[in-house]
Amino acid sequence: MTKVIADHIVINKFSPVEGHYFIKLQSPVEIPTINPGNFAEILVDSTPEVFLRRPFSILDVHYKKKWISFYVKAIGQGSKRLGDLNKGDKVNLIYPLGNSYGIPVNAKKVLIVMGGSGIAPFILLAKELMKKNVKVVFLLGGRSSKEILLTSEFSKYGEVLMMTEDGSLGEKGLVTEHSLFKGTFDFDLVYTCGPEPMMKAVAEIAVKRGTACQASLENMMACGFGICLCCVTPTHEGNKRVCYEGPVFDVNYLKWQT
Repeated sequence: MTKVIADHIVINKFSPVEGHYFIKLQSPVEIPTINPGNFAEILVDSTPEVFLRRPFSILDVHYKKKWISFYVKAIGQGSKRLGDLNKGDKVNLIYPLGNSYGIPVNAKKVLIVMGGSGIAPFILLAKELMKKNVKVVFLLGGRSSKEILLTSEFSKYGEVLMMTEDGSLGEKGLVTEHSLFKGTFDFDLVYTCGPEPMMKAVAEIAVKRGTACQASLENMMACGFGICLCCVTPTHEGNKRVCYEGPVFDVNYLKWQT
């Protein structure tokens, strides 16, 4: 897979809620093919406390206009520094990295369950699913309505359901308590990304229903090339590097399921 290692220019930054940022970057070169689930390693400059790159799923891309975009949730020093970027600033990226979500040939209807920063991989996946005429249902979860983002964008590609812990938007409770899971479960596949406890709960439901499930793990990935080994996760075939063999895994392959 062709890789880009280059400085990119911030051409747009949008913050719908404090601490949440959508950043669009102009590439100086042609952008190679990016698949849903691929990520980039972003260098955080001018921050002595942060000397390792930070991994971020690629949100969207425009090949002709040569821009690539990311969703950044400010949590640590690295992500907070990226949130402080302004139009015209330079950012060094390495991408595309990792594997991607798979789309079965016979898939007719799929469920995408996401929470927190787990919204990031699913615009690209939704576009690919639409090309293949696959019906999509999105289920977004968060603590409150402030954490439910991109609903208008997701609605372009399928039905959007929401779940908040405080009941401020959609149904009230944890995302896995949504009424969707209590009725007929007629999905060919479940995709998920977000906090690990949420993904494990989604995976457990899918496995019990006999439905395939793919999860994108969010382990710390310092290098992105499988060299540093800080992102390994246990599987039924031994430890695997999330940045290299992943970040997307069939949940039956992980030791989540005993």
